[in-house]
Amino acid sequence: MDVKRDKDQDADCEKVTAVLLKSRTGEFDLESILFLKLRGLGIHDLGCIGECMNLERLDLSGNNITNLAALSSLRLLFVLNLSANRISNLEPLHNCENLQNLNLAGNNISSIESFHCLKSLRKLENIRLKDNTYNYTNPVCRNTPYRTIILEMFPTIKVLDGERVVGRGSDLYQLCKDIDDTIKAGLYKNGQLIEHPDCKPWVEDTYWEIKRSNNAIIDEAYKQFNDVLHECRLLNNRATHVISQTERSMSLKKQPKQYAI
Repeated sequence: MDVKRDKDQDADCEKVTAVLLKSRTGEFDLESILFLKLRGLGIHDLGCIGECMNLERLDLSGNNITNLAALSSLRLLFVLNLSANRISNLEPLHNCENLQNLNLAGNNISSIESFHCLKSLRKLENIRLKDNTYNYTNPVCRNTPYRTIILEMFPTIKVLDGERVVGRGSDLYQLCKDIDDTIKAGLYKNGQLIEHPDCKPWVEDTYWEIKRSNNAIIDEAYKQFNDVLHECRLLNNRATHVISQTERSMSLKKQPKQYAI
């Protein structure tokens, strides 16, 4: 009996239902839901999610979604995370007129033409098609000039794939990116990654850990902040390798030459 009940509950998670929405948010009225996180539940059918008319933030990452039709009624939505799904058609999103932040990394979007339906979204400022932190991408990202085309198509875009392209902070981001590229170049010799097993981290492994909050909005902010910290840790590791390599090289140069008698 218990096994059957568990299977039924799993089946319910494959489709968004009123019961699922109310249990996840604690709201009795679907129109009262402003923030909703349904991450990694195996959802493939968005069901009645369109009844959450006042929804502002929605996280559907890590599911099996292919059809976005149910989202067309969410006109107040301004943050939407659809990463790690199986989406190829973005047409239903053209009604989400207040959309500002759209994460599509890790889907099946294969052509730039798929974005033409979103050109009416005048408030769109942040689009993500790939995420190196989680190794998420889209087939369209194999097309080298896709970034240039996206920026031309959406003149309001300020952040693309996590990189600030215009406005305050863009110069700093480019500087950090140049430093990162330089560090990466120093990690390789003759095409091979140089390992330095004796290198010690600058801080303890748990130094970057932060406490989680039960508040849904703050919890999402913590997730985004943790993503940035993860990238910082990667940069820190690369810098440590390069510094160690440079110190060894300088140490060898300073050693006096020894001659056999």
